[in-house]
Amino acid sequence: MAHWTDSIVGDRMAVDREFNEHVMNSQFSSQEWGLIMTATEFEIENADDPENARLVADTEKIPMIIPELDNIRKQMGAMGGGGQSSSGGGSIVDSIKGALGLGGGGSKDHDEKLEDAERMTQSYADMLQEHLENKGTWEQVRIAYQE
Repeated sequence: MAHWTDSIVGDRMAVDREFNEHVMNSQFSSQEWGLIMTATEFEIENADDPENARLVADTEKIPMIIPELDNIRKQMGAMGGGGQSSSGGGSIVDSIKGALGLGGGGSKDHDEKLEDAERMTQSYADMLQEHLENKGTWEQVRIAYQE
């Protein structure tokens, strides 16, 4: 039996295109965002209540991929791409301190990335639900989720 999310693949592709501007204006590169979305699952809260059903992002797995986001950023920096950096600084000394584990704010940076990823994935879920509602397929998706 197909999973309920299989029926919204095309809708997700449409929302991905729309959401790309949000990603470009965020601290995440498109590669980092792709990894975040891979670690995100979607659920429907209150699925049995048509009036209050809501698509939500399950971000439980995102903390596990935060270190990989840092690896992507380092690889992009090594290739000269740099990506969007939210940490300001970015000097060679900062890089060395970070590599040695001496950079202040490692936990803060981790928490900030996690909060931003959670906020963005829920924003994506809201946009996807709105897309499905506008298309007239939200009710079908809600029912498929319950099965």
